[in-house]
Amino acid sequence: MEAAFIIVALVLLFAFLGLGVYVTTKVVKAAARGVDRTITQARRTVEDTTLKARSFGQVGVTGTLATLRLDLRNSMRATQQALNDGVRTDASLKESIGLFERLSVHGHELDEELKRLEAEPDRQRIAAVLPDLRERTAQITQAADSLRWAARDRARRFAEDDLSHLSAQIDVESGALRDWSRAPADDVPQPAPTWNTPEPAALSEPTPAPQYPWQKTRRPEATT
Repeated sequence: MEAAFIIVALVLLFAFLGLGVYVTTKVVKAAARGVDRTITQARRTVEDTTLKARSFGQVGVTGTLATLRLDLRNSMRATQQALNDGVRTDASLKESIGLFERLSVHGHELDEELKRLEAEPDRQRIAAVLPDLRERTAQITQAADSLRWAARDRARRFAEDDLSHLSAQIDVESGALRDWSRAPADDVPQPAPTWNTPEPAALSEPTPAPQYPWQKTRRPEATT
């Protein structure tokens, strides 16, 4: 019997230890993901700030490359945010997100190519490929913008339809409230309940009925 208790205790101990290790691992992984997101966001902010400075402060090939990268990144980021926000209330946007993920592959490839060209010393070679880079950037950003504005137009249309339906309901309710001839339910008089209560008993013997001269005298009953 004692051996059984020991075995059960050991099983419970290992179970708690395993649960503790699992929870600790999940917490560490979540913290690591949070740190990674923070670092990525910080790196992205620094890179965007650098691109803005180059696009405004420099001319020629360097300024053009920075402008293309900045336009591409802003368009893709805004579209991703709009689709992720919209899919929470509109599940039909999942297909749009799938299309955007495929478009993102081309966007990342173009962004990496533009980034490599920033360090290319042969400016004439870069100038020769700039028309193609502009066309690819415009094609990707236009596709992203189309998805983003379509999702926003859809959300706005749903909001307008819901508002119209709500306004119609409010108009009906307002008309009912202004119907003065209809008494509120609380003001309608309710019939008082009746109870089958017995009549109260007489407190004294009933008074004999008065005798009048025109009444006949009651004849006594015959006795045997």
